Amino acid sequence: MKKLLSIILLSLSLLPSVAQVSVEAEIDSIQIFIGEQAHVTLKASMPEGATAEFPVFKASEMVTPGVEVLGSKEEGVKGKDNGFVERTVVYTLTSFDDTLYYLPPFVVKVDGKSYKSKSLALKVLPVEVDTLHVEKYFGPKDVQDNPFLWSEWRPLILLFVLMLVLMALGGYLYYRLRSGKPIITAIRVVKRLLPHQKAMKEIEQIKADKMVMSENQKEYYTKLTETLRKYIEERYGFNAMEMTSTEIIQRLTAESDQTMLDELRQLFTTADLVKFAKYSTLINENDANLVNAIDFINQTKLENLPQEETVKPQLSAEDERNLKTRKVLKAVIAVIAAVCIGLLVYVVYGVCLLLI
Repeated sequence: MKKLLSIILLSLSLLPSVAQVSVEAEIDSIQIFIGEQAHVTLKASMPEGATAEFPVFKASEMVTPGVEVLGSKEEGVKGKDNGFVERTVVYTLTSFDDTLYYLPPFVVKVDGKSYKSKSLALKVLPVEVDTLHVEKYFGPKDVQDNPFLWSEWRPLILLFVLMLVLMALGGYLYYRLRSGKPIITAIRVVKRLLPHQKAMKEIEQIKADKMVMSENQKEYYTKLTETLRKYIEERYGFNAMEMTSTEIIQRLTAESDQTMLDELRQLFTTADLVKFAKYSTLINENDANLVNAIDFINQTKLENLPQEETVKPQLSAEDERNLKTRKVLKAVIAVIAAVCIGLLVYVVYGVCLLLI
């Protein structure tokens, strides 16, 4: 008895959900002219998760004789209360015979069970033709060209002229850019001679010119002392070219061997006497001073210095202004080129639209 009662209660609980499944059909217009279209909206309300099968029509298939189905479109699923959803499909119909049509109910299967909508009616009206006044109707005409309208072409022509002006301006600026002298701003890495290498190279030149045996002793000692001063300036880092011989010896006293400095002092003293007191030296004395200069360079040289030097260009104020001007010209030319390309594309596109 309890089992029977449970089965009855379970059946009663299922009845409302079955009873709530419904299918509705609506038509947007009950009458149309021949060849016009009408739309039938078919809605099925069902429990969420249920499977629904809507009517499927092929192209030009008849719902009823005389009424064709042109196509169908599913509008989607919309949620409702109490766990139900509503699925909608729209059918497009047409007819070419003027009469009143009876549209049979649409059948939707929900979980394998068929549910019918209500039947609909569609009246197709004929197009009235006045056969007594046929002169009011004209046959097909040939294809005609669109008339030329200045208002349509004016913006494109003005934009094209603007593009030509910008191109001329860009060409002028490019000519100015190319005609100007280029300014080298790149940082270069060059090989350089070390201080002792430069000094020895100049001493070798003194030997090659045979200045030791020259009667012009002033020129010889001037060249020799200038070579030593340049070497000392680069080697020790003070301005030996602007210092006297005594000042140079004093600066070197703390850093060099005294014996070596005595020989250097003797060389500078002899050179000063020759240049300023018209002192005459012997050839062996000149050779000895040359040897002392070479010994000083060899004993104080530094060979582990880098032999590459980074050379940065020194730009004048005018070069700086010219460099800024060239950068501005390049930027302006790039902008003008981009604008001209955009205008050309727009004008060509507009002309194509007008000519089609």
